[in-house]
Amino acid sequence: MPRISTVNARFRVVNSFDDFTDHMRGLLDLGSGSDLVVLPELIAAELLCLEPGWREASMNDLPVIAKHEDRLKEWFAAEARRRGQYILAGSTLVRRGGDVFNQTSLFGTEGLVVSHEKTHLFRAEGSSGVIKTGTSSTVVELPFGRVGLLICYEIEIPECVDAAVAQGADILLNPSMTLSEAGSWRVLHCAHARAVENQVYVVTSQLAGEPTGFSPGFWGESRIIAPADVPWPATGVVAATAVNREEAVTAELSLDVLYQNREAGAVSTFDDRRRNAELYRTWPSRY
Repeated sequence: MPRISTVNARFRVVNSFDDFTDHMRGLLDLGSGSDLVVLPELIAAELLCLEPGWREASMNDLPVIAKHEDRLKEWFAAEARRRGQYILAGSTLVRRGGDVFNQTSLFGTEGLVVSHEKTHLFRAEGSSGVIKTGTSSTVVELPFGRVGLLICYEIEIPECVDAAVAQGADILLNPSMTLSEAGSWRVLHCAHARAVENQVYVVTSQLAGEPTGFSPGFWGESRIIAPADVPWPATGVVAATAVNREEAVTAELSLDVLYQNREAGAVSTFDDRRRNAELYRTWPSRY
């Protein structure tokens, strides 16, 4: 039964790479003893503070943090080995040729396990054309189960989740960064919907913080979510942080209980959606 921690982090102004890793070390300490710790999307945006004139920068200047990719991966890999746990290191921007992608990476005691590039960008993120979309659905087998990686807005796209569940994912990890309370709620509402539709666990990790230079401010509440059914809380919220506070919550997630829910729960969405696939193909579709 995996013990998973999700971190609700507050954006911090840093003056050096060491300042940044000190912050990350403190966040990981909040999940000490867990099998897996999840950090928020674009937590590495703090590194933009190292650039001259960063207070006049905009979110479109974020690709400059891609130069820290190798150093970030080396540091998180070393921390995962030292702590003997898996770390989903939020996300950062990376360069591949002339293109920039929003990438999350999962580290374990063996180092880098897998990386995933965000396939769907919300309007403000994609409007400049600077950040490109990835093309792959990413699921990885860990000692305690199959885990799907979805960055922020991807949880709002049912097809992204369907692809992960089709590959056997029972736990979805969703690092997120939103710029408003409404944005945070969109992610959370959709995470709950995906948990019910697919009878899976969803772990969201969000970023919070006041407006700071290039940052318009962030709104965050991080949750560990189950299908809204017995034996979990009626809300489906297994654990949740306070809003906009830097803290973590932890829960043990039983896959046996999840499979029992699919077999005998109040609803059978996991099986019904597969059983009716032929019917759905006869209905009108936008695709």
